Amino acid sequence: MLVANRDMAKARRPYSPLGLARLLIVVFGAALFHPARDGFGNMMTPRRAAWFAFGAAALGLGVIGIVVPLLPTTPFLLLAAFAFARSSERWHAWLIGHRVFGPMIQNWRTHGAISRRAKISALIAMAVVLGISAAMHVPLLLLAIQALVLAAVAAFILSRPIPPRD
Repeated sequence: MLVANRDMAKARRPYSPLGLARLLIVVFGAALFHPARDGFGNMMTPRRAAWFAFGAAALGLGVIGIVVPLLPTTPFLLLAAFAFARSSERWHAWLIGHRVFGPMIQNWRTHGAISRRAKISALIAMAVVLGISAAMHVPLLLLAIQALVLAAVAAFILSRPIPPRD
């Protein structure tokens, strides 16, 4: 019974701090230890190496954006997929096939869509950030600018369709 409960708890919690740390180690560890070759053993040109470094940085920022509310995840993942498509077939295939990141990228590519869960999470995060700013007595002008920017981002997010499978 205890094992089943532990397995159920893992199934409900898609992100764990240890899992995020492992992902960062994989992303940046591979970039540090194997920067001169792509996933198929081919030497990387300086241009491909630059695209790979850009993709690794974007992926790292996207992973950090999972837990930091002001840092968006999806745009960085889209940038990482774009960069990996130009540098490493192996990393591009890994990112597209990832169980968490892959569906976000595929939904955007095929339908220009954002999942209902991602929309709700983003809107809640924006409301919380605006509420924290108001509670901290941020100057009214800055609070107004922040509210306008967040409202524009929220309008964009809400204007995107929901993927057919959602």
